[in-house]
Amino acid sequence: MVSASGRYVIVFNGEVYNHLEIRRKLNFSAWRGHSDTETLLEAIDTWGIRQSLEELTGMFAFAVWDRKDRCLTLARDRMGEKPLYYGRTGTSLLFASELKAFRAFPGFSPSINRDALALLMRHNYIPAPWSIYEGVSKVLPGTSLTLASPDSPAAPGAYWSAREVARAGIAHPFPGDESEAKDELERLLKSAVKAQMVADVPLGAFLSGGFDSSLVVALMQAQATRPVKTFTIGFHEEVYNEAGHAKAVAAHLGTEHTELYLTPRECRDVIPRLPAIYDEPFADSSQIPTFLVSELARRHVTVSLSGDGGDELFGGYPRYFRAMDLLGQINRVSATLRRKLIKAVTLLPPAVWDRIFALLRPLTGSRLRNASSPGTKLHQMAKTLGPNSLETLYLSLLSHWHEPASLVLGSKEPETPVNEPKLWLDCGAQELRMMHLDQVTYLPDDILVKVDRAAMAVSLETRIPLLDHRVVEFAWSLPLSMKIRGDQGKLALRGILYRHVPRGLLERPKMGFGVPIDLWLRGPLRDWAEGLLDEGRLRREGFFDPAPIREKWTEHLSGQSNWQYLLWDVLMFQAWQEHQGPRTAFPGRTGGALGA
Repeated sequence: MVSASGRYVIVFNGEVYNHLEIRRKLNFSAWRGHSDTETLLEAIDTWGIRQSLEELTGMFAFAVWDRKDRCLTLARDRMGEKPLYYGRTGTSLLFASELKAFRAFPGFSPSINRDALALLMRHNYIPAPWSIYEGVSKVLPGTSLTLASPDSPAAPGAYWSAREVARAGIAHPFPGDESEAKDELERLLKSAVKAQMVADVPLGAFLSGGFDSSLVVALMQAQATRPVKTFTIGFHEEVYNEAGHAKAVAAHLGTEHTELYLTPRECRDVIPRLPAIYDEPFADSSQIPTFLVSELARRHVTVSLSGDGGDELFGGYPRYFRAMDLLGQINRVSATLRRKLIKAVTLLPPAVWDRIFALLRPLTGSRLRNASSPGTKLHQMAKTLGPNSLETLYLSLLSHWHEPASLVLGSKEPETPVNEPKLWLDCGAQELRMMHLDQVTYLPDDILVKVDRAAMAVSLETRIPLLDHRVVEFAWSLPLSMKIRGDQGKLALRGILYRHVPRGLLERPKMGFGVPIDLWLRGPLRDWAEGLLDEGRLRREGFFDPAPIREKWTEHLSGQSNWQYLLWDVLMFQAWQEHQGPRTAFPGRTGGALGA
């Protein structure tokens, strides 16, 4: 779209929720239509890009060409809900929401970024600003960059900083009591939900029955004039099924609820589609149910609200409590004794420990099962005994492959906020430091990628009220005691939700959103996985050292260890590479046309 003055040209992806408010602020009357894209263009023409970005409430990625100054500006929303890539080939600068657009450009001949591949093996996702291709980067959340020519150096600048927001909130905490904090948080959340319910197409919400999605739906229904459409998928395997809880919440709130129970075959049928859906290697296996619930919702609505973000902002992940507990236990043991314990545990491989536990099981009455290998768990616990700082302990808890640079040939793992302590938030409360780390890494690069790509694959727009930047800023002003107490998190959110939904419908352990990948790899997916993990193939392609992969695969197939997460990381890269075809399936850090 071109601005009324003719100076600015924009391509825009996303939604500006406050664009009508912005229209009222602008001294402009020659509107040609009703879209938020036109509002954004005229704001830029009036205020400039920086002020316009600060005024926006929404999710977006856009590129603006200034015809007068002949420069291009790329920008991404504060929390990273929408993706934006950029890179160079020859004398051209490329930018797009997806890598498949780059591959369509004549002469684009990418090489795999082995350092990014090492990050994938560590995390199951590739964090911004890296991408799977050499010379292609992701714009970081809350940043923009302006380029005067295709070969200009890219210097992103933050117009909104999660670190500064956290620091400001901690330095200037909310002055009221707990009841006043809940009132203010509910007011902000209601406002965010109301703004995101404005749509000229059918709208609904995902409902898992957990705290965050239930809260979003409760606030939607409280402001709606008709029953809100809600969607849940269920599994016949009880250990994965939350559909009953969601149905009970929906019944209490009076929503128009749709649930679909899935068979293992329906879930597995999604797997061949994952490389095309995610377009870049991505290995969070909850991508499968996320796609299926998006597909279900799209049969009925065009826009769906989601409850993501509550765990990072309000302290909901069990790993926060596990990390603090482990850190306390580790620091009570001398360094000398820790070294001896590590040596004793790692002297025997997990399979041997499994046999020892199997022999002891009749004597102890243990109910341990092979699908959750006690030897593997013992080795994982040993890894956490070494560090005595939160940063190294949390890295261990977050890691899939613990030495990814030795797995990915020719790689060096880049410095990221996760593995570099100096990039952590500088505050006294360790829980807040972990929450901030997850907010700037796991949330935008895993959770939001998972939801956005799955929904976009079926032309469903997702909106996330908990990530309204005013809610985020207020959350950081709340004292830790209003978020976490003992081993219970999300206290502020719970307090609001209990005003709308009985506590008894919600109090249960956090389940997550998973599928039995471990069992499928030993059964119906075994031949598929074997083909991708074939030792000869791995050697020919030259990306991985086959030995540790084959070792994990053999141990997993035996049933004595569960290496589903590590194997899924490798499998998703292998499947993605196969999907791209021979043009990108080659090793090498250099040799492609793409500039560094």
